[in-house]
Amino acid sequence: MKQRDMTRDHLAVARTLSEALPYLQRFNDAVVVVKFGGNAMGDDDTMTSFARDIVLLRQVGVNPVVVHGGGPMINEMLDKLGIKSEFIDGKRVTDAATVEVVEMVLSGLVNQRIVQAINAQGGKAVGLSGKDASLMICEPADAIFGFVGIPVEVDPAVINNLFEDDMIPVIAPIGMGRNGETFNVNGDTAAGAIAAALKADRLLLLTNVAGVKNAEGELVTELKAAEVEEMTRAGVIAGGMIPKTETAIEAVRAGVRACTIVDGRVPNAVLLELFTEHGAGSMIRA
Repeated sequence: MKQRDMTRDHLAVARTLSEALPYLQRFNDAVVVVKFGGNAMGDDDTMTSFARDIVLLRQVGVNPVVVHGGGPMINEMLDKLGIKSEFIDGKRVTDAATVEVVEMVLSGLVNQRIVQAINAQGGKAVGLSGKDASLMICEPADAIFGFVGIPVEVDPAVINNLFEDDMIPVIAPIGMGRNGETFNVNGDTAAGAIAAALKADRLLLLTNVAGVKNAEGELVTELKAAEVEEMTRAGVIAGGMIPKTETAIEAVRAGVRACTIVDGRVPNAVLLELFTEHGAGSMIRA
């Protein structure tokens, strides 16, 4: 590379850091909950990039919380064990055998992979599930779905204690029933409930689409909750985007400052959303 090109690149980096200063100050000591979906995890390079971004957040004074999914990994393990899954309206029916596999995959394989990736980048990540320290108490979502739970109580005390020790919580969406049952919780739902309990400054839902699009197919960068509801009634928001926007609306109405649906496949998507003027994805406010 020519010296002139290197100088230009270095100046671009310096300018980017300078322009990020107001946002770094804005998010100092803020709580940011990031839902890292199984489809967004991708390959090792994607995982490494995500882990580096999370460590950087902690280094500049943000308190990040990672809540993860792992649907593709659960499907793979169920297939290996010969356990067939039944789906109703696109939702997995979780019987006693399935919930054991779900917990094993999410609290074990997936959770520890993320923890190791963050620690490899110099962070101090700790793996948890919603069962630890009674973090997430659930009730059955619907009897037909078996051990699928809805969070009804979230106690963020263990998360706040980890913040004080500069730790990064990585949480598997497994909840506990009042009678000690284990519940499988939708990752977006768990992230929204945890963000609401923490009164988080931002909830980021990383997925494999650009965000919310209008009737013309154009990305909408900012929406109010009422606008989202109107777009849903009109059929503009449909399919898999509906549960994400519903999670966003519930979170912001419960005290989360804003929720952004972000394409997790974009390199450094978390940093782009928090520390640049235009952000990334679709931001929803109350």
